[in-house]
Amino acid sequence: MKCGSDEAKGCSMNNTVPIAEREKFIFINSKNGKKGTVMCDEESVSGSVSQRACVYCGARVVLNPITDAFHIVHGPIGCASYTWDIRGSLSSGEEVYRNSFSTDLRERDIIFGGEKKLASAIDEIMEKFSPKLIFIYSTCIVGVIGDDVDAVCRTAEKKYGIRVIPVKSPGFAGHKSMGYKAACEALVTLFGNEKKGKVDGINYLGDFNLSGEIWILTEYLKKMGINIVSKITGDSSYEELKNAPKARLNIVQCAGSMVYLAKRMEELYGIPYIKISFFGLEDTKRSLLAIADSLGDKDAYNKALLLIKNEEKKVKEDLDYFRMKLKGKKAAIYVGGGFKAISLIKQFNDLGINTAIVGTQTGKPEDYEIIREISDEGTVVLDDTNPYELEKFMKEKDVDILVGGVKERPLAYKLGAAFCDHNHERKHPLCGFEGAVNFAREIHQSANSPVWNIIKNERKGSEWLWQEAL
Repeated sequence: MKCGSDEAKGCSMNNTVPIAEREKFIFINSKNGKKGTVMCDEESVSGSVSQRACVYCGARVVLNPITDAFHIVHGPIGCASYTWDIRGSLSSGEEVYRNSFSTDLRERDIIFGGEKKLASAIDEIMEKFSPKLIFIYSTCIVGVIGDDVDAVCRTAEKKYGIRVIPVKSPGFAGHKSMGYKAACEALVTLFGNEKKGKVDGINYLGDFNLSGEIWILTEYLKKMGINIVSKITGDSSYEELKNAPKARLNIVQCAGSMVYLAKRMEELYGIPYIKISFFGLEDTKRSLLAIADSLGDKDAYNKALLLIKNEEKKVKEDLDYFRMKLKGKKAAIYVGGGFKAISLIKQFNDLGINTAIVGTQTGKPEDYEIIREISDEGTVVLDDTNPYELEKFMKEKDVDILVGGVKERPLAYKLGAAFCDHNHERKHPLCGFEGAVNFAREIHQSANSPVWNIIKNERKGSEWLWQEAL
């Protein structure tokens, strides 16, 4: 299927967008046999107010959860403050990753260069903290003035005998997806090129331990008799990450940020990978069985079946209650990656909720093909959308709740719709069997809150008074 095909251009006769170039990024789902989807995986249209983050931000969100790593942002102080403690990633060990260090480049540094300032920053951190691992992030201004960050890192490694790894992430080099690749290349540098002897176990890629989710999933795998060699990158450490090339299988949760790394590790170390998702009952069950099957471990497969049976029994009563309360509601989804959007549609289907709008910031053609297949007739599919388009389609579809990130929350409330935060600011786990109940409960408590009826009645009264005044 061709991404951005003619069938994808224009959503309907009355669904116009303010920027004509954006029409090919919008698609109204049709079950009449037409093959088409949104144009995707492209640079944002100028002036469209994209909600994507920059390259540096993409790199930082991937590497930040490494618990004992130090992160030096080589650039103006604003870049460091923007990503300070950027994820709600929890740690079972050190907490240093929650800090942000910056070279705080000023006008003088931009004119004369910032390499000496960067070297001094490394010296200061070594004197005060004696770290084992430092990441150095290049920001936009460093890409412009041409500081040789690689040379500074090499010099520091020789001087101190630790890993000092450059992350090539100037913001103007693309968008958030490019930052994911920059972070993955930095991790490959950390792993090294040497093939190592294999051990029994897997690497878990693309879980950042939001609200302790990785601990829940580690417990599932432990019950199946499967060991995690390295977590990449939630609740990980430098010593743990060095063992990653020894694993027999990579499982990839966040495909948008980590498939690139999985492919590089397959190429360098011969480690196969599978995509999984632990959001929602359907994908959680499928993923547990797929892991055991990929390892060729019949005992683990049987233990997975028993685990699924026991866990489903625990959550059945709660989920049946929420299904009764939520049936017939309409939802909008706008998240970062396609894998999460797909899992959310399945979760909503399970709860009896219609997905009226679904969009992603970094979805790929194969993601949108799955979305087209599992979503309903008339579902609006958006790539790299903006607040204007979200508002327009949310009004047209009269949705009850929007699932997104923190930037979408004010928009939902302004439109009188409920909101569910499925990004890294959330405070409770949404993965696995436990997470399925937490998700359903939050959707119920938000969408069925009496406040929305009060707001609608207030707005009707205001409209009547306005009309009378005219």
